[in-house]
Amino acid sequence: MASAGTKQVTVARRPPSKTAGLLYGLGLGGFVDGIFLHQILQWHHMLTHTKEYPAHTVAGLEANTLADGFFHLAMWLLVLAASVATLASWRRGRLAPNWNFHFGLVLMGWGIFNVVEGLINHQILQVHHVRDDLGGPLSWDIGFLIFSLLLIIAGWLLHKRGLRTLDRRSGAV
Repeated sequence: MASAGTKQVTVARRPPSKTAGLLYGLGLGGFVDGIFLHQILQWHHMLTHTKEYPAHTVAGLEANTLADGFFHLAMWLLVLAASVATLASWRRGRLAPNWNFHFGLVLMGWGIFNVVEGLINHQILQVHHVRDDLGGPLSWDIGFLIFSLLLIIAGWLLHKRGLRTLDRRSGAV
């Protein structure tokens, strides 16, 4: 309770940053791709659709493993950037995101990663496809892009729900 002659100052807290959630989604989406499609299922590696680095030769597998390692390093740097962005945001007094706000952005980032990766690596550069173990059929690449768009849509809807929750708490419309 404020005493006579003192003022209470209400500081409006800024809403959570969207940057961290999107960066987490980009990095974690890349890890899902690399860990499941490259390593566990072994459907493709970074360069398996190129004639120079076929996965069925030792030299080709070595080159693909190295390229996969650089890919994973890039994904790790995205996750590190997301962590730095999170801490920087909180240090600037921004609110921590609610679950829907944050995980909606993570899903959107994952979907964006997949769309970019699917269009650039699968279609434009053609360094690999979703299923190079089957000869790279286009149907798997198209399915991958459809799944990616669904991730973006689901993430956007979840994020919007989180925004509405923030708006209700802050009294904003």
